[in-house]
Amino acid sequence: MRNKSTLALILSVVSISLLVFVCAVDKDRAETNIAETQRINANPRIYSPTLPDSMTFAGEAVPLDVYYVREGLDREMIVNTFGHTSTMLYFKRAHRYFPVIEPILKRNGIPADFKYLCVIESGLTNATSPAKAQGFWQFMKATGQKYGLEVSDEIDMRNNLEASTEAACKYLKSLYNRFGSWTAAAAAYNCGENGLQRNMERQSIDVYYDTRLNNETTRYVYRILAVKQIMQHPQQYGFFLRPSDLYPSLPTRTATLSGQNVDLYDFAKKNGTTYKMLRELNPWLTTDKLTNKGGKSYTVKLPVEGGTKLSTIRTDRDKGTDFITKM
Repeated sequence: MRNKSTLALILSVVSISLLVFVCAVDKDRAETNIAETQRINANPRIYSPTLPDSMTFAGEAVPLDVYYVREGLDREMIVNTFGHTSTMLYFKRAHRYFPVIEPILKRNGIPADFKYLCVIESGLTNATSPAKAQGFWQFMKATGQKYGLEVSDEIDMRNNLEASTEAACKYLKSLYNRFGSWTAAAAAYNCGENGLQRNMERQSIDVYYDTRLNNETTRYVYRILAVKQIMQHPQQYGFFLRPSDLYPSLPTRTATLSGQNVDLYDFAKKNGTTYKMLRELNPWLTTDKLTNKGGKSYTVKLPVEGGTKLSTIRTDRDKGTDFITKM
């Protein structure tokens, strides 16, 4: 009986000792973690993005030796480097949409840098602005119609990437012809050609960088430049993407949409797809029924068989895991 009591006492002492030891270890570990956290928070090592020594936009030199130009670019580099969510999505979407935009710009004699204007205008989405500008290129209704885009209650070609890019090329070319500078053309795209002209004349200036403008237009070209720099040098600014991270191009087939009072739910079903995919691939269709009083014919995109499955969409180039993309 005495042996059992002695054993129980020994076990109790051992248990208490172990508990004290564990508590001490946990306390030391917690204190170490707190100290490490405090050290990291006190010195998080957030560095300012490095600016290039020289830079061009559409072949035109950016005067980075002027302090307010350098600081204007610096601001937008900081915003877009640390605005991780938006900038990461730019990379992902660009993989799908730049191959559509780039050849249209080239065919129309528009510098390739204007694809970055499209990025900052809409984030490469069919966005709608508070002012009711629409699509990747953010056309207002009147401007879109002026440059050949159909905009009605049923059709809004501002949301057709190919058609709106063609219209943007016409608009940008007219702005270049007026101002004689691609940089000024980009600024005028934002604030309007008359607004830019008026400000330049009042200030006796013909250079965008030296013109005092409203805050949005003042920042506008710098935003384009910042996105260009980051997307061309992603690793330098902390963006690491594998091909499998990027949104792939979508394989499609075409069909003709014609006739009057066409039910688009029925049209989709008859053409072997869903209404969702019909609208996804043709965002310029704005209703579920096409009355088409003018009797026009439209070419619509439809998915190929299995075209919503990644196994169908992705190519060998898209399947890599170690490659760090460069736009």
